[in-house]
Amino acid sequence: MENTQASGTTSPKSKKQPCSIEDGMRIIGGKWTGSILWHLQYGPVRFNVLSRSIGGVSKKMIAERLRQLEGHGLISREVMDTAPVSVQYELTDFGRTALGFLHELEKWSRDLPKECRST
Repeated sequence: MENTQASGTTSPKSKKQPCSIEDGMRIIGGKWTGSILWHLQYGPVRFNVLSRSIGGVSKKMIAERLRQLEGHGLISREVMDTAPVSVQYELTDFGRTALGFLHELEKWSRDLPKECRST
């Protein structure tokens, strides 16, 4: 018998399938992923500009997260025909759907108690 909460969601005791929030967190819950999406919200951004915009993260980590986001269809990658060659990233329509909750997270984060803030 499946253990179901009043809301109709499966309780933590049931291990059959992950809940929707777990699926979403697998895609956008990685460290730096939300920051990358946030910095792409206003349009295409070149890799080096993006890496300078996000402090405290290596270019290798940014590249890894960008590959994951591209693989999930949240961003697109375009190789520019420039010398030297540069690459820019942009949110896809699907990626833009994440901005709603990222804006809500940003609002929520403004009101965090001082002991919860990183700076």
